[in-house]
Amino acid sequence: MIVCVAVVGHQNNPVYIQSFTEADDALKLHHIVHCSLDVVDERVNNPKKSGPTLNETFLGLLYPTENYKVYGYLTNTKVKFILVTTDLDVRDADVRNFFRRFHSAYVDAVSNPFHVPGKKITSRTFAERVSNIVKSFGLSSAG
Repeated sequence: MIVCVAVVGHQNNPVYIQSFTEADDALKLHHIVHCSLDVVDERVNNPKKSGPTLNETFLGLLYPTENYKVYGYLTNTKVKFILVTTDLDVRDADVRNFFRRFHSAYVDAVSNPFHVPGKKITSRTFAERVSNIVKSFGLSSAG
């Protein structure tokens, strides 16, 4: 089950963060997202010297904790997408598909002429689309 998704700007500024659990977990999930940025920076600045993964946007599993697994995705514009899940048996294909759909929703949201680049995304349409993507992720991983 996905418990949190986040979009972080190229200057590590939070652009969008949404929790899908009780409110008392929100602060802990924000902390997990913030900590994952160090791992993203480390992976970006010290890439493994293998050719095909050099330009890979999907960063894979950033780090597991006792209760969560944190996955990352980096766009060409250095915007980071973070996914926090409680499901410990997640297939990479499901996570890649989630990030592909999440990235598409993000592109649509920031393509709005009224959106100010680098500012928080406040679009209700984007939030509803993200919720639908999260719900469908839970269904696809269960089946």
